[in-house]
Amino acid sequence: MPATIPVLILPGLGNSGPDHWQSHWELRDSSIDRVLQDEWDAPSCSSWVARLDEALAARSDEVVLAAHSSACALVVHWAAMAPEEHLARVRGALLVAPSDPEGANYPEGPVGFGPMPSLALPFASIVVASSDDRYVTLPRAREYAAAWGSRLVVLENAGHINAASGFGGWPEGYAMLNSLRDRVHTRTHNIAHRS
Repeated sequence: MPATIPVLILPGLGNSGPDHWQSHWELRDSSIDRVLQDEWDAPSCSSWVARLDEALAARSDEVVLAAHSSACALVVHWAAMAPEEHLARVRGALLVAPSDPEGANYPEGPVGFGPMPSLALPFASIVVASSDDRYVTLPRAREYAAAWGSRLVVLENAGHINAASGFGGWPEGYAMLNSLRDRVHTRTHNIAHRS
């Protein structure tokens, strides 16, 4: 049965270009929408958080989030301050290549993304990290996943898990996204189910 739970795409700095897996997924799946930010290159995290909250406030359905890079920090900062009724609309999050805003290679310009909140997310989540991502060390990604209560998937030598690393349509990632959507379907039938 095809997944029908809507997805909000959350790109990182610079937005995601046409060859990025987020753009591929948006084109192939009509239930996926992108949250557009006003400033992509030197944003404040608080403005990104406000835009995500606006997007969720405008919806009445449950969604899964699909975040890349600095948008992973966006999700966690949002979860730390969001009203309960908005938190309840998010049933899962795929957090891919979470950049370390305190790391040596984090770009200058963005403000407020660090320090990364350390809190258990109130929804199911998967962190996907690479063994050689210049924007986050694998030990740091492991710390994030443990703090957030996320399942961790490690990809070997996958760079920043973006178009430049050869991740176009990325069917394996789309399958992970759908596993979160399937979990939502399962929860509607058995709220006590835990995978």
